[in-house]
Amino acid sequence: MSKEGNFGGNVEAKRLINRIGDALIIIFLTLLCLTCIIPFLHLLAKSLSSNDAVLAKSVYLLPKELTFDAYTSIFKDGQLVHSMLYSVLVTAIFTVLGLTTTIMAAYPLSRQRLVGRPVLTFIIMFTMYFGAGLIPEYLLMNKLNLLDSMWVLILPLIFSPYNFLIMKSFFLNSIPVSLEESAYLDGASNFQILTQIVLPLSKPILATIGLFLAVGRWNAFQDSKYYIITKSKHIIQYLLSLMVLSSADTSISIQDAAAAATTPEVLQAAAVMFATLPIICIYPFLQKYFVKGVMIGAVKG
Repeated sequence: MSKEGNFGGNVEAKRLINRIGDALIIIFLTLLCLTCIIPFLHLLAKSLSSNDAVLAKSVYLLPKELTFDAYTSIFKDGQLVHSMLYSVLVTAIFTVLGLTTTIMAAYPLSRQRLVGRPVLTFIIMFTMYFGAGLIPEYLLMNKLNLLDSMWVLILPLIFSPYNFLIMKSFFLNSIPVSLEESAYLDGASNFQILTQIVLPLSKPILATIGLFLAVGRWNAFQDSKYYIITKSKHIIQYLLSLMVLSSADTSISIQDAAAAATTPEVLQAAAVMFATLPIICIYPFLQKYFVKGVMIGAVKG
């Protein structure tokens, strides 16, 4: 009886320890999530608050004296709206071309039948660790007549060795070679195998790489700073960087007539929320594929 009692007590003690451990993990993850959510809520509250409340530093997580003047100023001026639409166009083209080039490189290099596969893979991966630098890149863009054009924001970055490595690992470990061999015996061409068999089975990795490409292009602004001269061709993130660096000068992104009803600090918060909206709208639809694709690339890569 005493042994049974001790056994039962040990089981209860282990359950209690597990519950405490689970509670600590939940608390830690909750705090970690709050570190991501609280800054976002703070910006949202500032963008919807009055100038007096923001200047008085009394706005934290909830808006005070609710107003939409900052967002009205953005739409009245139209420059941020134009940059937003232009950035959406650039990001969409960039993502499609990036996925296409990554698939074209990753699929054949994941198959044993390609001659010279190790050498080609090494050449691609070499560029991930070594680069020429900014000045040679600028001279190259000038030589190719890409400066001050939309394509200078798209073509140089559409192919990433890191994305290539993840997609190649997925094709290598998740798409059975026997499936392709069966289709090949039935008379399917390589293009038909890729488009009708491989890609439909690769939705998780396509969503993952697509999200990597879209978010990376959307958040980048250095190339717009270096290569773009015409004001109408600047992407929205570059305009936001100018607003942050020169917060006292609202004429950078909003005309004086439109910005008269708000302060630079409120305007910055509204502009950041405005620029974040597309990614917020897209991510929920890709989340399940994104998580699955990342796990496959991490575990089997």
